[in-house]
Amino acid sequence: MKPRIGIVCLVRKTFDYETAFKLYLERTKTVEEDKTVDWFNYKQMVIDVNDAKAAANYLLENRVDAVILVSATFHLGHLALVINDLVRKPLLLWGFDELPYDGGKIRLNAVCGVNLNASNLYKGGSNTYIVHVGNSIDPDFITAIKMKVAIENSNVGLVGYRADGFFNVGVDELHLYKELGTLITHYELNDLFGGEVDTEAFKHEREFVLKTFNTSKLSDYQIDQVAKLCVLATNFIEKEKLDVLAIRCWPEFAKTYGVSPCAMMSILQSRGILLACEGDIEAALSMVAVRAAGEATPFMADLSQVNYQENYALLWHDGVAPCNLWNGKCVRSLETYFAGGKGVTADFVLKEGKMSILRIDTARGKTRLFYEEGVAINMDKQLSGTYAKVIFDDHIKDVIDTVVYSGIAHHVIMGYVQYNKACKYLARMKGWEVIDVKSNRF
Repeated sequence: MKPRIGIVCLVRKTFDYETAFKLYLERTKTVEEDKTVDWFNYKQMVIDVNDAKAAANYLLENRVDAVILVSATFHLGHLALVINDLVRKPLLLWGFDELPYDGGKIRLNAVCGVNLNASNLYKGGSNTYIVHVGNSIDPDFITAIKMKVAIENSNVGLVGYRADGFFNVGVDELHLYKELGTLITHYELNDLFGGEVDTEAFKHEREFVLKTFNTSKLSDYQIDQVAKLCVLATNFIEKEKLDVLAIRCWPEFAKTYGVSPCAMMSILQSRGILLACEGDIEAALSMVAVRAAGEATPFMADLSQVNYQENYALLWHDGVAPCNLWNGKCVRSLETYFAGGKGVTADFVLKEGKMSILRIDTARGKTRLFYEEGVAINMDKQLSGTYAKVIFDDHIKDVIDTVVYSGIAHHVIMGYVQYNKACKYLARMKGWEVIDVKSNRF
């Protein structure tokens, strides 16, 4: 879902407001080239309170998700307060750089206008504003709004329940609704795999499985069940119009259906379908956020097999990583090493490159964001499952200490994008705590 962002120009005639407005029109025209956002640019100067009310009505009529208030010059303090009071959406307070001096008085004084707005809003009880000074838009603000809108508008499904004993990934659904605006739709396991399978669709999926993976350890029955499940899950998600689906993938799934859903999840996620393991709803919503931040195929992983001496961890999970994240070097295979031979998981090493992990996580009535950056490095295929060897920007001991002493759940979402500032912006907009390694170091 595209975010809808409004832009308003605030000026005062005692400054070089005509030049400032021309700059505003030029710079916002460049901003509007980003077609991943629906822009609503109020192309009139806002000088007094009546102008501010008119601009606010324009923003309300267009149902914007956020507002960019451009301090093109210094201006009256009423303007931002009036717009904020009427619209009640996250604000970017954007001030232009000062123009060259021409021998007279300061021409814009825009940064002082930003300072005025920020102080008024803060003292008036608002904490959702973001500040940016420069001649181009802050891309991290746009990313944060994309993440916020994606989370709040996601149609989230849960098949079954959380995995047995995973109390820490359970959620209070009404707290989740309050914090994220999200309602969960519940389904039974049979709803996912109990439908009819079109013959041609089945043949297509079976060919894809054989072309993509080494299946030498699978029986024909297991290959068929994976292919059928790809068809059934795709049809189910499309029928229910789900943006993300969390699945109780064990212990009943393999026993009831004949194979686990891991291989299916690897395949469908490579096509941009978001699927979370083990009924983890907040991991599912974290996947939505990571995709909105720019990773088309995020990977739900465990922080696993850490090595304090060599300062790395494996981001591992039981064969569900999107198969397009394969490193292209090892054998990409399907295996049956767990669930009494009914596991059918994807097995491969993930590609190298800059990466990050994110977790939206609730504990003790508070929603928090955990975020960390690093790099995935080369490794040989040495074990079953899907995994990346990662060196984080902070030492792995500090990362683990932060996770365990903050009570963060044992699933994180990995992507090959980095968006630290956007993550902090999102937390500020939502009033969430940021779990930071540096402030949790022992």
